[in-house]
Amino acid sequence: MIMTRWTRAIVAGFFACAALSSSAYAQKIKVGYWTSGVSLGFGSTLEQMKFLEKQGLEVEWIKFGDVNAPTRAIVSNAIDVAFGASTAGALSIAADGVPVKIFLATQLAEVQFVVPEASPIKSLAELRGKKVGMSPPGSATHSLAIALLEGNYGLKPADYTTVPGNEPRLAQFLMQGEVQAAALRGTTIAQMNEVKLRVLGNYIDEWKKLTKSSSAPVIGVGMVHSEYLAKNPEAVVKFVIGMKEATDWGARNTARVAEILQKTANLPADDAQAYAKMWSATYVTSFEAADIAMLKKMAEIFKQAGTLKNNVPDSAFAADPYIKAKSRFPK
Repeated sequence: MIMTRWTRAIVAGFFACAALSSSAYAQKIKVGYWTSGVSLGFGSTLEQMKFLEKQGLEVEWIKFGDVNAPTRAIVSNAIDVAFGASTAGALSIAADGVPVKIFLATQLAEVQFVVPEASPIKSLAELRGKKVGMSPPGSATHSLAIALLEGNYGLKPADYTTVPGNEPRLAQFLMQGEVQAAALRGTTIAQMNEVKLRVLGNYIDEWKKLTKSSSAPVIGVGMVHSEYLAKNPEAVVKFVIGMKEATDWGARNTARVAEILQKTANLPADDAQAYAKMWSATYVTSFEAADIAMLKKMAEIFKQAGTLKNNVPDSAFAADPYIKAKSRFPK
């Protein structure tokens, strides 16, 4: 069939409109994350491998050097979504009535209380009067430590001195004897091959002891501004699918994750490999009923420990994005 000039113009116009429509369909989303701790590895991999972009999202990546900054950015509408946001911070602002929704559990509390092997401290009960290194106030790691030490050992915050810092700083404090104990993530401990440590306890076991349950607490969650979710529900569903694919891919491709960490975080090869091997013990993409119940229990315990002032309403938890995404997860 021979096209006339008019026919060719119509066809060209059709494809131009289709291209424009496809471009317009790519939903914009501003994603923020903390470039330290366990957020670093997942964020670098998610960004480099373009798991969200492959879902049709047009992503603007916004990175923060402070663990609490993504939470503040959600409040000010500077970002639409934060992953690995501090669970304690997310619960706190939700309890204060800020229009946000918690819609995903993303980082397990794979944290351990450790001391140097030569330390005379043999149990967590012996931390009274000691200096204990932990993440800064406002982080879930900090709030959980306060709750676990008080709930299981009767140690109130006034009974020991907390020394805040990011993971590398806390490891340094411990090695130099500036703190007698520290709450460190598994990824950090895995990189401290040159130091012999004794584990006094870990968050997951201590949580199960405190709650008399089999659930595992999380220190990082996915949080979205309520306005963005209301206007872009499908974008948040795609975000969850991308997160799930990244979680599964990282578990299967630890060597590639290590390469990404060497490039983006300037980690030595051994440290990057140790970090990557902790992937499955650290990251999760889930928001089942049990996850929501666990978060509600965390809120209750944080309030009892004094790190959370108000009650978190049920409306702060949005399960729909995960439920819809789950039916589209790769088999």
